[in-house]
Parts: sequence; C-alpha cells; structure tokens
Amino acid sequence: MSDTPVTPLNPASEPQTADFRHLPHNIEAEQGLLGALLINNDALDQVADFLKPAYFHDPVHQRIFEAISKLIGNGNLASPVTLKTYLEMDEGLVALGGVGYLARLASSATTIANAKQYGQTIYDLAIRRQLILVGQEMIGDAFDADIDEKPDDQIDKAEQALYNIAEKGSHNSGFMTFDTSLTSAIEMAEKAYQRDGKLSGISTGFQGLDNVTGGLQDSDLIILAGRPAMGKTALATNIAFNIAHDYMKARQTGNVETRPDGSIEVKDGGVVGFFSLEMAAEQLATRMLAEQAGISSANIRKGEIHEDEYGRLVNAARELQEAPLFIDHTGAIPIATLAARARRLKRQHGLGLIVVDYLQLVRASSGRDGRVQEVSEITQGLKALAKELDVPVLALAQLSRQVEQRDDKRPQLSDLRESGSIEQDADIVMFVYREPYYLAREKPQEGTEEFFAWQEKMDAVDGTAEVIIQKNRHGPIGTAKMAFEDRFTRFTDLLEDDHLPERID
Repeated sequence: MSDTPVTPLNPASEPQTADFRHLPHNIEAEQGLLGALLINNDALDQVADFLKPAYFHDPVHQRIFEAISKLIGNGNLASPVTLKTYLEMDEGLVALGGVGYLARLASSATTIANAKQYGQTIYDLAIRRQLILVGQEMIGDAFDADIDEKPDDQIDKAEQALYNIAEKGSHNSGFMTFDTSLTSAIEMAEKAYQRDGKLSGISTGFQGLDNVTGGLQDSDLIILAGRPAMGKTALATNIAFNIAHDYMKARQTGNVETRPDGSIEVKDGGVVGFFSLEMAAEQLATRMLAEQAGISSANIRKGEIHEDEYGRLVNAARELQEAPLFIDHTGAIPIATLAARARRLKRQHGLGLIVVDYLQLVRASSGRDGRVQEVSEITQGLKALAKELDVPVLALAQLSRQVEQRDDKRPQLSDLRESGSIEQDADIVMFVYREPYYLAREKPQEGTEEFFAWQEKMDAVDGTAEVIIQKNRHGPIGTAKMAFEDRFTRFTDLLEDDHLPERID
C-alpha cells in the first residue's frame, strides 16, 4: 500500500461529532482493496454483493471503485491504463497525483487474499458512520421539532432509519445452495410431523380451516375478505386469541425447545400483534370478552350480566389478560410506522402473527397518485414485512358492492377492491360468507308457500358460515364450513366433516 495515506479532499467539510472527532474510516484498507482489484479483477466477486461506492470514505476512492465496477461489469479490463480514460480529468485524482496514483495503488497491493477482509472493514466503518449521522439527526430533530410533531413520530422515524441501515448493503442474503434449502424443507416437514394436528404452520384453532391451509405459514400474506357484517373481525379476533392462548399454554406446560444459542422456541401458538385501525382497543377487548365468555357484547356494555355470566366473564378476562396479545389501535397508520412497530414488538416480546384490521385503512407512506398505486404499496409492504420478520401477516380487506348485485352472493377474487395488487401479493386469499345473513333479508310473508320453503332453507343453514379459500400458493383451495354464533360474534368448528377440497390452485 502507499506510504502516504490519502486524506479527504475537504477535511473541513467532513461531518464531525460533538467533540469534533473525525468520523471512523480506514484509508489504508480502501487503498489495499482498490490495489487488489486493479491487479486481479476477479477479486471484485468477493465484495460486489455487499460493497457499494458510497461506503468508501474518500470521495476519490468512491469514484475509482465505481469506475472499476462498471468496467468489470461490462466485461472489460480494469487497470490503471484503462481507468485513465475515465478518470484523468477527475480533479480529486489529479490532486493526488493523477494516473500515477492509480499505478501506485496497483504496485503497492500485496495480495488479493485480503480483498474480502478489506471490503468487510470498509463496510463496517461505513455502517458506523451512518449510525453516528442518524444519532446526530435524532438530536437535531429533538431540539428543533415542529410544534405538531409528536415524540412517538420521532421514535418511529429513528427506528425506520436504523432499519434502513441494517438492511442497506446486507451481505447475509444472496444465493444459497440447494442443500441448504432442502434441509430447511425437511426441518419444516419434521416439525409438522411432531406437532399436534400435523400442521406445518401455526394452527388457527379451527380444524376445518387448518385442514385446507395447513395452518398459517411463516412469511405468508393472508388476506381475509368479506362484505360488512360477514364476521371478518370476529374470525380474525378468534384466530388471534387461539394462537396467543396456545402460546401461553405451551409455555405453561413446558412445550418448548431450547435452541443452540440459548433462546427458547415455543412449539405451539405465538405472540400476536393486532393492528386495529377501525375499532378502539376497548371495543376490541369487549368483543373478545364476549366471544370467550359466551356473553352478548351488548349486555356487557350495558352491565346486564347474571351472576353465572359474571363468573364466566372474570375467567375469560383472566385468560385474555395472560395471553400474549398486543393491540395497536392507531387510526390510518402509515405502512412504514406499522412495520416499525411490528419490528419493535418482535424485538421486545417475540412475534408469531400480525393481524391488520383492515387493509384499506392503512396509509401509504409515499403519497402516490391513485388509490390502486397506494394499495399496491401497502400490500407489497405487508408481504415484505411478513418475509422480513418471518411471521404470517393476516390482513382483512373489504369487498366491493358488486357482490350485492349478484344472485349468488358468494364472493370471488374479482370482488376485492383494487383486486389486482391484493390478489397478486397475497399467498392465501379467503372469504367469509354467511348465507343466513342474506337469506334473512329475503324473508317472504308468513303463512305462504314461499315462506315454508324459505323456512326450510333457513333451518338448514342457520348458525353456519363458510370460509372460502380461493387462492392458496401452498396447496388446495376449498371451503371450511363453520358454526357462527351471532350474539357472541364467535366462530367454532362444525361437528360434521367441514373440509371440502375442490382442486389444486
């Protein structure tokens, strides 16, 4: 490497910390890597997947690395001679000795064996510099905050900035061998074999639904859609409670496994993060109490509770209180804020399921023109969040009014509002459909023949519901028939065989 270290072109303009220390950097490592690349272009393969020009501290080195990368990427030789054409007029390089500096970099390079280590050093120091700058920005924002800016918004902004740093230039991804992928698939199958119910995913608590989906799979975006009054929120809260309850019971009974790193893996259920954009947390809690206690939520609100019901209410409240179920009832939450809070929940408490009620109330962060573009950003963001946190995301969605205009009110994929992006990004799309709701609106005059025919139909379907799976990337589509208790907004399994597979999607 060169005997004379390169210093920044404009030291006075370099960002500094409060005690005027220079930002961390290693000019010798930058020189060593550039020299190694100039004497052996193949060394770029060792650093290309994680190192970017901006990670170099010296602006001249940034431009040299960018020129080397472009030449090699285009199938050309990168050497002091070939770089001369592109950089000989670079003022920064001229100040360092021009083309002669490139020649010194190549001649003083010792070996390409250290190329990856030099690249790692440059990357690590760049991350440290970015952390310092984020810290400085946090301090500036805290001092000069707008009068209407809340501290929570600043925290979300800081968390988003830190997440961007963690993701930017990450070199833990990329290709993996098929052997690695195969091992993961076998481990998933083994867990499914050992788990009660033989499920590869988290059990919803409903056998008919699990039979079709195989449980809720990690990294999946699951859309649960339906018209108003079909019971979307009720089914989502039922599933959320079942999963949180299973997690609590597994911990209490010791159904856990200690990983090699000392952390604990709970075999069943999971911690649930519930984003309730439409309903306040208290309303959602009242609903869950009604569901679990078997008491009408209207009676709970009015205090019309008998002594035996009060006992059930107390027991249900105790179960809910102990369950790892976290509710965020921020209205019109931006997708970036939702993601930041989900990350925080996973970091602090763990996470097994995210529920979003409902998708059309989430705000896009970019302010794109057109509702279709906004919904596309939201669904893509939820799918990316599911993959990032490796948990299923259950997002509720409204259906368009065209359902009401058909004789057959069973929903279809085309009924999804802004269906293109929702249908495309989702791994599973399922609809809640309650025939008794529509049948009750067609009640004919009592005593007529039509009334007796209607009554017969009503008796056959009363108290039932269907969850129709119309898209399933992992297997069959089909219908799970369920029981629905309207007073308690509670779903349960039917006693009959409720798995009706239709075909493989």
